This record gives sequence, structure tokens and C-alpha cells, in this order.
Amino acid sequence: MIDYMQKGGPLMWLLVLLSIVATVVFFERYLYYHRVTIRVGEFLRGLSNLIGRRRFAEALHECAGTPGPVARVIHAAIVRHEAPRAELKEIVQEAGQLEVPKLERRLALLSTIAYVAPMVGLLGTVTGLIDAFITLSSNAGGIAATADISTGVYKSLLTTAAGLVVAIPASLAYSFLSSRVNTLMHDMERAGIEIVNLITETPAVPEPMIKFGDRQRAAGVEQ
Repeated sequence: MIDYMQKGGPLMWLLVLLSIVATVVFFERYLYYHRVTIRVGEFLRGLSNLIGRRRFAEALHECAGTPGPVARVIHAAIVRHEAPRAELKEIVQEAGQLEVPKLERRLALLSTIAYVAPMVGLLGTVTGLIDAFITLSSNAGGIAATADISTGVYKSLLTTAAGLVVAIPASLAYSFLSSRVNTLMHDMERAGIEIVNLITETPAVPEPMIKFGDRQRAAGVEQ
């Protein structure tokens, strides 16, 4: 590998740097998306009982203890649960829009690396061929042995291959992470719609009450 780096020239080190940055970005984003992904259906079913009993403080506590953009969108709606339905829709939309930049953070860098790496490899190809022709032209009569020009050709082939080796995985990683972002955005939209429906359409379930006669009979039993 060190031999390849030396023969490929300085652009090989740039490609290595790009590959390291792309790898770090991919794993950081992958772990982040894995950490903030929740089961939206189960989470909403757990909140529906609390919201039906108008226990909004407990529902807010559940949202605060759950990581991720979905929980934060639901939290924003529950905080303003007394607002009209139209206003609640605007609240969840604004909360979702605030979460999008957090989800897309650093993805542009990964996309840029996937685009730039082949260009860097192509630049290495051009510079390698230039070196080969310079070597050829510097010899008397324009005649040179194969060994004299092989270094420049070898350099051009190495940088081209290295650029593709960096660009292809970076492009696949970007596509994969973009699909995860789209899934999380869909979950936020679903959660926003369902939490608005829960708040505005679910009738309040009264707490169980003990009648006066029941209390007397319970007191007689205790005696």
C-alpha cells in the first residue's frame, strides 16, 4: 500500500484523506440514525392512553425521555395541546422542518466526496500522462524506452483506480443514508398527523371514581 501511495503521487494521499472522512461521516450518521429511530406505532399507542385521560404532563415526560426527532415533534404538539386543530398542524410542521437539517447534517459532505473523488483520480491520470510525455520529449529524437515512460502511465492508472475505489462506496453510503433520512421524515409526518388526531378527536376518559355508598361499604368491611 505504501508503495502504491508513493508511485501514485501526492493526489493519492488526498484520496486517502477523502476516504477517511467519508468513512467517519458514514459511521457517525449511521449510529445517529440507529439511535434516534423508534417504533412510531408502539410509541403512539402508549401515549394514546395518557392523552385520552388528559395526562399531558406524563405524556410530555415520556416524550422527553425518548430520543429522536419523532418524539420532539410529538412533544411540540402536546405542549400546545389546547391550541386549535389548524394551529396544531402548523406546530408539528414547523417542528418537523426544524428537525430536517439535523437529519441531513454532513450528508452533503459525503455526496461531495463521491463526486470529487473521480475528478481527483482523473486529475492524477492527466498529470501522470503529462509526466510520461515530458519524459518522452526530453529524450533525444523523442525516442525513449518503455521503462522511461512507464512511471507516468503507472501513476495515471493508480490515481484513476483509487478515485473510483473512494467514489463508489461513498456514493452507495450516501444513497443508503438518504433512504434512512427519508424513512425518519416519513415517521415524523405520520407522528405529526396522528398526534393531532389524538389530541383533537380522542374524548377524555374520566378517572374511576368511588361512590359514597361504596366508601361506606368499604369502611364496614375494614371494621
